[in-house]
Amino acid sequence: MPEIGGSTAPGFEGVREAFAANLGGEQEVGAAVCVYLHGRKVVDLWGGIADPETGRRWERDTLQVVFSTTKGVTAACAHLLAQRGELDLDAPVAEYWPEFAANGKERIPVRWLLTHQAGLPAIDRPITPAEAIAWDPMVTALAAQRPFWEPGTEHGYHAHTYGWLVGEVVRRVTGRSIGTFLAEEIAAPLDLDLWIGLPKAEQHRVSRIVADPIDPDALAGIDLDALPEPAREVMRAYADPTSLTMRSMTVVTPLLNHDDPSEQSAEMPSTNGICTARALACFYAALIGEVDGHRILTPETLAAATAEQVSGTDCVLRVPVRIGTGFGLPTPDAFWYSPTAFGFPGYGGSLGFADPASGLAFGYVMNHIQEGVPDRRAATLLDAVHSAIKAQVR
Repeated sequence: MPEIGGSTAPGFEGVREAFAANLGGEQEVGAAVCVYLHGRKVVDLWGGIADPETGRRWERDTLQVVFSTTKGVTAACAHLLAQRGELDLDAPVAEYWPEFAANGKERIPVRWLLTHQAGLPAIDRPITPAEAIAWDPMVTALAAQRPFWEPGTEHGYHAHTYGWLVGEVVRRVTGRSIGTFLAEEIAAPLDLDLWIGLPKAEQHRVSRIVADPIDPDALAGIDLDALPEPAREVMRAYADPTSLTMRSMTVVTPLLNHDDPSEQSAEMPSTNGICTARALACFYAALIGEVDGHRILTPETLAAATAEQVSGTDCVLRVPVRIGTGFGLPTPDAFWYSPTAFGFPGYGGSLGFADPASGLAFGYVMNHIQEGVPDRRAATLLDAVHSAIKAQVR
């Protein structure tokens, strides 16, 4: 059995068994999972290899880049400002960021940045990694960009631009970068190992990303016409470099390398949040209730933030989605679905979410990214969590 650190509350031993099975298989390299139930930590496990190049093991304090799981954290920063009366989500973005009014964007409300309705999933001139790290070139380009559709008429995933759009509003309102706001207003009170913009002193703790190589020949050999819908439409979009789908994924060109220390220390509020599973679960637990006397959002603010705003086929991803105000809402076919669940998954498999109806908060992080294969790692762990909860209420 793989060596596993951490503990589980009585009755949750099955989660350790599921975690061990994941680590003993071929899909996992290093990972951690943490679960809170009604504000109490009931699962906190870690194991595997953090850096295959050096053999460094995954420890209690190992940190992991969580890609789009960051978006839920970014959303919480905006909602905390709204809760304090410092930000009106229905006011025009240009009220806080005057330059944003260019090219017909003067009436776009802040809310549409959070709901992916602003029509800005891409920009006409790709930004370099150095420009993305510098922040200002990206927000200047977004302020000047003409929307790709009439804002408010469609919703399409702003995979990269979401973070700079929401982050710049936070900066204009507070005078602080979103990473600083997160550190001071959310992470510090809860003592969370959670950053957007990692301090250099913490970089030695970050796990190395392990990504399986993509076989371009195999992709090129796919017979699109033989695929059923909607898979055909989705694959056609990914096969076309000029599609809005691909343009949204290549806003920063060449692609970012989140193992690069300079990119880890930068603030990219869509994709480069770095945390432990423990911090991720605690963050979501503190959204739905108190943890050690601290709560991030009031029940009223949270209910408004997680109410469905749009649903249906995403015009960028070409798949059905449900969207709250910044938080992702699972579709009924998602393994973490509940009518009241909210959160955000990340590229490769990370997941942070909460369900206020059950009091559950879940954080899972890992360094092995897989594409093109069924990924049941987080689902297996969540199944074990649900089994443990059901056994306790019998």
